[in-house]
Amino acid sequence: MSFDPLVLSRVVGDVIDDFDRRIPLRVMYNGRSVLNGVGMKPSIINDKPRVEIGGVPRMFYTLVMVDPDAPNPSNPSLKEYLHWMLVDIPANMDGSFGTELMEYVSPQPTSGIHRIVFVLYQQLCKESVFAPDVRHNFDTRKFAREHYLGPPVAALYFNCQRENGSGGRRFRSEN
Repeated sequence: MSFDPLVLSRVVGDVIDDFDRRIPLRVMYNGRSVLNGVGMKPSIINDKPRVEIGGVPRMFYTLVMVDPDAPNPSNPSLKEYLHWMLVDIPANMDGSFGTELMEYVSPQPTSGIHRIVFVLYQQLCKESVFAPDVRHNFDTRKFAREHYLGPPVAALYFNCQRENGSGGRRFRSEN
């Protein structure tokens, strides 16, 4: 039995296939690190996070941030909703050295508890990944195939619900 939080939360399955974690990925909101399964309210995640990645020298990376539970975990008709996309992030740098293809849009769930997922891919080369046409009904797997990104090299997720929400999926709160 797997105790991998990405498997238990169905991030592996709903958003990505299983993969080998090869690159360190750190995501922080106002100095708070995102840990798999942690709960974060919209007021904490209002501004885009700081992202730090490891990696292979002279390689570039793509980071996508999606909500597979939009607009509602019971009826995710907009899944996956693309909240943010950075490309051409140099290895061993933070996200500010990359190019923002899709501007950060803070998750604002109105119903239920949403998984917000960060997926990191290694690019074949710089300037080889292009912005999708729309944010809703984004397909992380399809996008990776279309841009020859291969399997993910890292992934993280947190849970988010409306500011005064409670109940539903259990999560460890850092608020």
